Amino acid sequence: MQLPLQVTFRNMDASPAVESVIREKADKLERYYDHIMSCRVVVEASHRHHHKGNIYHVRVDLTVPTDELVVSREPHQDHSHEDLYVAIRDAFNAARRQLEEFARKQRGDVKAHVGPPEGEVIALAPEEDYGRIRTAEGREIYFHRNSVLGDGYDGLAVGARVRFTEESGDQGPQASTVVPV
Repeated sequence: MQLPLQVTFRNMDASPAVESVIREKADKLERYYDHIMSCRVVVEASHRHHHKGNIYHVRVDLTVPTDELVVSREPHQDHSHEDLYVAIRDAFNAARRQLEEFARKQRGDVKAHVGPPEGEVIALAPEEDYGRIRTAEGREIYFHRNSVLGDGYDGLAVGARVRFTEESGDQGPQASTVVPV
């Protein structure tokens, strides 16, 4: 980390043992992404004077290039967080998952969602209710009037750009869904 770890305790006394656990877990985060700029951790007890039944809230703020990752869960949602060490573990596990996802995006490992292919209408036979689409690869795809969404078939013209979903038909490839662009 470029900046030293900051640990803040609220509604409770600072504990060297708790701070030591937090430092260990923060150091381990660099295994998953080694360009962490800063890490701030806030440990908060819901009530200052409760010794039993107190639920702990742990917030982890990580600053990474181009973004800030924040792990913050409401303490009332999980009674296992009556144990401070469980709350710390859960917060750092969530921070690790966010860092791993951020690192995947930085590397470009996240799968890009590709939309339906586009093509150009190259032939229309209005009297027979069909047409043909040329794909970017130069293949020809048959489509029927019923494949065009809405009332789009009557508005189509040769040269129009369309998106389509391809499937295999009796006569070869055909478009099952055609949408004018």
